[in-house]
Amino acid sequence: MTRPNHLLLDRAPSPIGEILIVTDETGLLRAVDFHDFEPRLRRLLRLHYGDLPLQAGEAPAATKAAFARYFAGDVSALADLSWDTGGTAFQRAVWRALAAIPPGETVTYSELARRVERPAAIRAVGAANGANPLSLVAPCHRVIGMSGALTGYAGGIERKRWLLAHEGVLQAKPMPLAT
Repeated sequence: MTRPNHLLLDRAPSPIGEILIVTDETGLLRAVDFHDFEPRLRRLLRLHYGDLPLQAGEAPAATKAAFARYFAGDVSALADLSWDTGGTAFQRAVWRALAAIPPGETVTYSELARRVERPAAIRAVGAANGANPLSLVAPCHRVIGMSGALTGYAGGIERKRWLLAHEGVLQAKPMPLAT
């Protein structure tokens, strides 16, 4: 991970609540979360970057356009966004594995652990998944329980259900959530 000099916070609309987009001075994506989880976002940023202040600023137009395309139905639009973030080497490996899950597919926590070559580390993978600062881009909503249950999404189970329906995993057509 390269340490940024500045962190910039931008906001963008989505059908399931305003998203917070954090980039650095070069435009590199550093974090994404939903507006109602801003305290969590700020806590993760402090954990990864220390006391680096978060300032209001514009995300690159291409980054915001990718999110707009994703929510408009191009569910592969976020795959090409460049990102870097703090975290341990293990966490970053889990987040890279999340980013490799194609839209329209899901994996279990045990499968994700296998993909990071730590098949016995299912709980550690779950913890890394829960500390993911790149919601949607490292799509932790695509990880489900062994029984197929929609478990453990920091943005809430209703958002997870909406996202999976939006990506065609669930049969139900996604309905707008109240924000």
